[in-house]
Order: sequence, then structure tokens, then C-alpha cells
Amino acid sequence: MEENNHSFASKITKKRFGWLHVLGLSVLVVIFTAGVTILVVKTYLFPSEFKPVTLNPREEQVLTAKLENIGSKGTGITIHGSADSNQPSRSDRFDPNITLKPEPYTEKGIKKEILFTERELNGLLAKNTDLARKLAIDLSDDLVSAKLLVPVDEDFPILGGKTLRVRTGVVFTYDKGKPVVILKGITIMGIPLPNAWLGGIKNIDLVEEFGVDTGGFWKTFSDGVEDITVTEGF
Repeated sequence: MEENNHSFASKITKKRFGWLHVLGLSVLVVIFTAGVTILVVKTYLFPSEFKPVTLNPREEQVLTAKLENIGSKGTGITIHGSADSNQPSRSDRFDPNITLKPEPYTEKGIKKEILFTERELNGLLAKNTDLARKLAIDLSDDLVSAKLLVPVDEDFPILGGKTLRVRTGVVFTYDKGKPVVILKGITIMGIPLPNAWLGGIKNIDLVEEFGVDTGGFWKTFSDGVEDITVTEGF
């Protein structure tokens, strides 16, 4: 009889332990699920603005020289760190007392290339547009990626007043004497858009596919580009 009582008590203890174990796991699952839900909502419905890139003085000098080489004077582009960062540089301001000097047009000695680093691109956004906190550009080997925060109108159903996090990537390279441009995809709130919604242009060479039409955009673009190079950290 004593052995039977001991066996019965042991079964009750094991049963109680089993229920407590299940209850504990259930609580942990609820806490984990709530944490993940909060993280997802915070990340995709209420994303934080991007931190603007600030160039150091040396980088600012290099970028200013590049902009001057491609004819940015007179466009109102300014670089942080100038004598007055809120005003265009002296060479960018119109002076009615200065008369332009006539000179013959020539392309001799003009570089036909544009070279920017990832930091310079993001630095330009940070200083000269209001996109710095909403757009971030990443450069890797043959790939340009971008993250964009898109505010949704208050009157829009369900997502009204929210901010959508959009990501995209485009391959840029040069092969067999012509540029290669391939859309890798577009992701909204962590969900990749189906290729059908993108018009079937995902993962195809846009120049190869649409550059055969004379006078078309991709044909014109292809004919005007002699080389494209995108590398990691450059």
C-alpha cells in the first residue's frame, strides 16, 4: 500500500511539473511574440529617420573640387564647412557687376567621367536636399542599394499617417561594350514586391531588353556611356 501511495504521489508531482512547464513556456512565447511585434511595428510602421552623413574637412575639399570640375558653379550647391554654410559660395552667387568673358566653346581637357564615393553621395544629400533623413545610398560591387522612408498621406486607408520603409537594389556594371542595368527588386515594409507588380522587369538587363529601340531612353543611355564601375566602399 505504501509503494502504491508513493507511486501515486510521484505521478501527481510529475503532472504538476508538466503543467507548470507548459505554462512557463506559454508565458515566454507570449513575451517573445509581443517583443517581435513591437520591433516589427517600430521598424516598419514607425521607422527612425536615417542619420545624415557629415563629411570631414578633407572630404569636403575633395567633393567641392569634383563639383567644380563637372560645372556645378552657379547651381546653388554648397558644401558644409564653407565660410558661411547657409549661403552659396562666392563663385556660386550672381554678381551684376561682373561681365562674362566671351570664349570659344571647346571640350578639350574636360574629363568625361563622374566619380563619387558612397560618403560623398550621402554627404550631398545631407547638405543640399531634405532627403538626408529619408534616403540612404549604399555602394557595393556592381550594386547600388537605397533605403527610402516614404510618408503616407493621412487620408490613405489603414496606413494613413505612417511611414513606409522602402528598399531597392540596382546592378550597374559594364560588359561587352555596353552598360548593364538590372533591377534586383523592391521591398516595402520587409515584403518583396512580386515581379508581376513590377511589370516583369525584375532581374533582367534593362539595356539589353529595351535598348534596341532607336531613340528610346535605354538606347540613348547606352550609347552615351563608355564605362560604369561600382565597387565596395568607394
